[in-house]
Amino acid sequence: MKAGRVQTPTLAMLADREDKIQNFKKEKYYAVHILTDGIDAVTEKIVDKKEAEKIAEDCRNKPAFITSVKKEKKSISPPKLYDLTTLQRDANRLLGFTAKQTLEYTQSLYEKKLVTYPGTDSRYLSDDMAQTAENVIKAVFDSGLLKREVVYSPDIKRVCNSKKVTDHHAVIPTVELGNIDLSVLQKAEYEVLALIAGRLLCATGNQHEYETVKTEILCEQYMFTTSGKCVLNNGWKVIEKLFRKPVERKEEQEDMEKELPEITEGQELKNVETKVSEQETKPPLRYTEDSLLSAMEHAGSEDMGDDVERKGLGTPATRADIIEKLVKDGYLKREKAAKGEKAACRLIPTEDGLRLIRVIPDMIKSPKLTAEWENALTLVSKGEIPMEHFMANITDMITELVRTHQEADAEKVKMFAPKQEVVGICPNCGSQIVKGKYGAYCEKKCGMTVNRAMGVTLIDGQIKDLLAGKKILLKELKSKTGKFYDAYIIPNGTEEYHYTKDGAEKSGVRFKFIVEFPKKKFTGRKKE
Repeated sequence: MKAGRVQTPTLAMLADREDKIQNFKKEKYYAVHILTDGIDAVTEKIVDKKEAEKIAEDCRNKPAFITSVKKEKKSISPPKLYDLTTLQRDANRLLGFTAKQTLEYTQSLYEKKLVTYPGTDSRYLSDDMAQTAENVIKAVFDSGLLKREVVYSPDIKRVCNSKKVTDHHAVIPTVELGNIDLSVLQKAEYEVLALIAGRLLCATGNQHEYETVKTEILCEQYMFTTSGKCVLNNGWKVIEKLFRKPVERKEEQEDMEKELPEITEGQELKNVETKVSEQETKPPLRYTEDSLLSAMEHAGSEDMGDDVERKGLGTPATRADIIEKLVKDGYLKREKAAKGEKAACRLIPTEDGLRLIRVIPDMIKSPKLTAEWENALTLVSKGEIPMEHFMANITDMITELVRTHQEADAEKVKMFAPKQEVVGICPNCGSQIVKGKYGAYCEKKCGMTVNRAMGVTLIDGQIKDLLAGKKILLKELKSKTGKFYDAYIIPNGTEEYHYTKDGAEKSGVRFKFIVEFPKKKFTGRKKE
């Protein structure tokens, strides 16, 4: 088995998530609702169902009083421009593309001169690109990507910051967008181009503003709460909706807050209805490429200071290939969403992947270690630390690992033992008969072997038939007189056997057989 320095901690994150899912135990809980005049307010979680039913009964048809109404104006700033990782995440979440597919489509658009260089980890433009951005925005409007007119006044300064541009600036369209017929593009390329163009307009758009309302309601000394929100100014989210492929995501539907009716503190709600809802705690979700790319990008960040040059696993340009290699090497598999769901594929570690992670020392599979290496390599490339110092640390680490992990314990060795093929049930003890190097034998080592009969080495199909109680045909058996003949053998119980070989006593268990001879065919010719 093989795994690289970035693949290993990436696989470890997937394996850790899978362990949490497999060991998760569901727990039921309950909530009591009061419903009246468009309001649905609930209690906190209640473990005991009888307690929840009592609260519902106590409050049914009773008056309730609004004790608190808290309103707060909030805003969501426009998103930053795309680097490759955030583009891959959105394309996976919204369009279902793998990270590798998104890179390929974006690279194709780059070669067609429709977008800028994709292999970037920056989400800003340099300060001298303000006029370029303005020209590109005009090209987006001229291209026909927007299906209807919108009121739009871009704030280009927000996306320009030379201090946050490394080797390459953020991914944006080019002015060539307004000069070609977009119908010649592949559907996937068009969708990725729309995401990139839409992100430029969103990033330079106005803030999304809304007002939240949180209400507390008292009924029969029990406290209930409800919340909602009212959009004041859609801002950049208008552009987002126009560009993004409509995707009904369950998570997004659950996150939407309802709009509450006009209510005031001290208001009385009469004759409320009640109900009890039953819920279950949920295990963590398996990774999608969207969430895994995010986890790779931020791996080790919590353990590293702000002055660190490089954080995370891999680079924006290599993360897609890391995921593909894990799939290709059999450590990871993609599982399609359940029928009726529109979520992206989930990524699940295979048995080989889980076994590999279980035997690797914690130090090697730590995202923090690889993130530290990534940062150190960046500093080496800048000449800020000597290469010899970095290599000396690697040598010391390997020496220590070899010293402390010279031999794997028996359990770990057993995990990688080749799987044995079961060929039948042992007629002597009832255990499984498995295929070995020199024939089939009882897994429980009762002594039963099935590999030869009447001097003939049996093939797999014959062994399986005998263990199933079927008769088999043996051809060209040799008699004591040297003549060859065919015969059927039928299993008829078992017997112990003993013999001496090279001075050593040998024993075991084997089939007993009934022998039948094939009937001779009548040819119509007289015997001469």
